[in-house]
Amino acid sequence: MSEASDEAPPRQNWILLHPAYQQMKDLEVEDSAQLHAAFLVYMDLTEGELRRWKDVSSLKSPELQLVLLEGRVKDGAPIQTVLPLPAHRSLCHRSIRHVLDRGFPVVLCAVASDSTLVYQKMTDGLVTPDPPVGPFQDAGRRQHRKRRQPHGEAGGRR
Repeated sequence: MSEASDEAPPRQNWILLHPAYQQMKDLEVEDSAQLHAAFLVYMDLTEGELRRWKDVSSLKSPELQLVLLEGRVKDGAPIQTVLPLPAHRSLCHRSIRHVLDRGFPVVLCAVASDSTLVYQKMTDGLVTPDPPVGPFQDAGRRQHRKRRQPHGEAGGRR
């Protein structure tokens, strides 16, 4: 027997064989790094322990030459667009505007070279932040309640 026949055939990368990756590849997006990022985000959204998004699908943004993902956080929730983006790639204002104009809430997912994923909600305009959390918040509320006394108590009008 020859040495070549004793060697096991090279194993193919499972990512390349995954049906979702094949669908994304069929979209013919030019940026292979963005395609890979989109697949990693897809896997995190659908297979990750913390997320189990429903109805996740991939689509091409022809104007941006990007793969976008659409899905629902849970059954019955509104559709959201996810923009997977390699961390080294930048977006101009016009590109962001194009994604926001699709009409769905948008989540940007920055994908680092070590496959770390960072999700950020994108909005059109200013968003009121959540109030700060901590013991100082409760103390402020109590002080505010003490100052506001009904008119019928001492010092109030009759």
